[in-house]
Amino acid sequence: MHRVAFKMQLYDGCAAEYKKRHSEIWPDLAKLLKRAGVRDYSIYLDEETNILFASLKITDKKNLGTLPALDVMQKWWAFMDDMMETHPDKSPVVYPLTELFYLD
Repeated sequence: MHRVAFKMQLYDGCAAEYKKRHSEIWPDLAKLLKRAGVRDYSIYLDEETNILFASLKITDKKNLGTLPALDVMQKWWAFMDDMMETHPDKSPVVYPLTELFYLD
């Protein structure tokens, strides 16, 4: 199992709606992530900076690279585009983080 962490930028005033949309995550998207081997996925908010911190575990890191081409992922990104920093294709701008310490 591989651990992955990254950060994203949420726009001001969007925290409540971001949380709401994720609490109602589409069943097809949840199934897709699980099929890709994603486990233990959490997203945290730094309320001072509106930075989102995400961490997850995945069985094979290559599987993350297959997700962007899938229709449900494209639709989710378009659905979330109004609340966060995104690329022209509506994918979130993701800043990978380097693990420096882990204690199990």
